[in-house]
Amino acid sequence: MNRTSGPGRPAFRATIESVLLPVLLLLAAPAARAQSGDQVLLVVNRRSEDSLRIAEYYRPRRSVPVANVCYLETAAEEEITWDTYVGQIERPISACLADGGLRDKILYIVTTLGVPLKVAGGGSGASAESCSVDSELALLYGKMTGAKVPRAGMAPNPFFMQRDAPLEHSRFPIYLVTRLAAWDLADVKAMIDRSMEARNRGKFVIDARGGSTDGDNWLRNAATLLPKARVTLDDTDDVLYGRHDVIGYAAWGSNDSNRNRRWLRFQWLPGAVATEFVSSDARTLKRPPETWTFSATWDDPAHMFGTSAQGLSADYIHEGATGMSGNAYEPFLSGCARPDYLLPAYYQGRTLAESYYQALPFLSWMGVVLGDPLCSLGKP
Repeated sequence: MNRTSGPGRPAFRATIESVLLPVLLLLAAPAARAQSGDQVLLVVNRRSEDSLRIAEYYRPRRSVPVANVCYLETAAEEEITWDTYVGQIERPISACLADGGLRDKILYIVTTLGVPLKVAGGGSGASAESCSVDSELALLYGKMTGAKVPRAGMAPNPFFMQRDAPLEHSRFPIYLVTRLAAWDLADVKAMIDRSMEARNRGKFVIDARGGSTDGDNWLRNAATLLPKARVTLDDTDDVLYGRHDVIGYAAWGSNDSNRNRRWLRFQWLPGAVATEFVSSDARTLKRPPETWTFSATWDDPAHMFGTSAQGLSADYIHEGATGMSGNAYEPFLSGCARPDYLLPAYYQGRTLAESYYQALPFLSWMGVVLGDPLCSLGKP
């Protein structure tokens, strides 16, 4: 894959496509929509003790019916082949949905720590066949209703930018897939607990780099679409550390060359979500050594962990965030979650899953969303 063109390098190529922020984003927000555990399919790997225990902890807290738990028999490996994905993940989940009469009822698929994370494939650049397991599963509803999806490249996300639209299969033939995963079982349990305590309060912290790239413009746009009194925006070379009462965060992560600390030392409120422009922050959910820190340079041997020297999404969950997005492989800047859709949607009361999927331009691609899909701040 051509890594020189993605957010993992100091020099970025032009984005695959430019998306203008619609004026409609400034109009009235949708009413909060009551969604429940009845609409969740919980995916569990019988061969992973962590997966089993997470399901056992989460299911009663969100009242997910026992019939909505889908058990897999697959290796607890992070990276798998396409044959393994199709035979041990996609087909069994399709069977769970079809046999249980759940295909149309389910809106959210929730994978768990111990379910494979990513699918290795050939090709490179925009024609890459590699993807995250969760992003590929998002297309399962369409596949079950006859859609043909090429393996190579990304598929447009029909829910992207749909700020005022209700989530329903008749308009959006996809599932929203999130993952209950972090470094370990304790972090996942804490994340679930925080999701149950979420309230609409606190600051949205947005850390731009003071540049003129699309990413910096998206960060600035996010700030203008949130209440001024609830936004902390830094548009300089400085890096924001040690903030309090944080409910949302967006930045460049390890791609900010001025960020020299692994930990932000934020005080995260229950329900807080985060995103960053980093190519491979969800490349692994394995815990690095305490002494490890990232580097802004991709090929830095002294800071390599899990095939890259970049930052890691699960750090944010460990520090106290409730939701975080990342990328299993190179997504290109245009494939990263857009903060100018994520943060306003979440503030207005959309669920965590709805908010992230409104912000993701592509499916069958690299995105991973860590968090409870039903988590919501409620209306402001």
